Amino acid sequence: MKKRIVFSLFVCSALFVSECMAEKQDTGITAEKPYAVLNDGSNLIRIERTNFANDSTATASVSRTCPPYCVNPHNIADSVDTVAELEVIEFMESSYMSGEGVIVDVRTPELYAQGTIPGSINIPFTAFEQSADTNEIKPLLERFGVRARGEVGAVVRALEKMGLFGGEYKTDRWDFTAARDVLLWCEDALCEESPRAIRALLSLGYPPEKLFYYRGGMRMWQSLGLTTVVPESQSKFASK
Repeated sequence: MKKRIVFSLFVCSALFVSECMAEKQDTGITAEKPYAVLNDGSNLIRIERTNFANDSTATASVSRTCPPYCVNPHNIADSVDTVAELEVIEFMESSYMSGEGVIVDVRTPELYAQGTIPGSINIPFTAFEQSADTNEIKPLLERFGVRARGEVGAVVRALEKMGLFGGEYKTDRWDFTAARDVLLWCEDALCEESPRAIRALLSLGYPPEKLFYYRGGMRMWQSLGLTTVVPESQSKFASK
């Protein structure tokens, strides 16, 4: 009987048998990496999000399973800057206040109505993922300073692709020459909304250096005690 108990404990600790951890949710770190294992020289330590299941401050995050709510990488895409709170505030004081930048809360309208980061406009991430042929994409991009292009001659377009006439900021369909800086955010480092919106904009040709990803989102902003507002109480600059 004693040998059987010792063997069971060994299997549970060494092989991480899922039955021995049935009380924990299988949230995963990423879709490809449900957990990681660290050998600290004395023990094998399983790194997983469910390790925080007893932490009341993390309960809401742990309850969101992966996929789709996986831990996002620091860098979402090449040349897209990932920013933290001080950079967000700097963006507010510079690019946003000068009219050259836009702050976008890509969460649902229901969450936006409950409170948002000052200056943010609400454009749910699904709006960015519509086909370029839909009527909604054009006014969305125009809000960011992007112009739809008419017919472009083959010669002109060929020269643009060579880098002439500001071609690095132009596609067959859009002119991003006057595109504004856009800072996008959602709930936290687990949410997929802002990464998906950023990737959708990139697929349309939006210049990556004009996109900014606030990875911490609403949860990190609030955890630091920074100001939030309900949309009705925002300043006149919020609708810019």
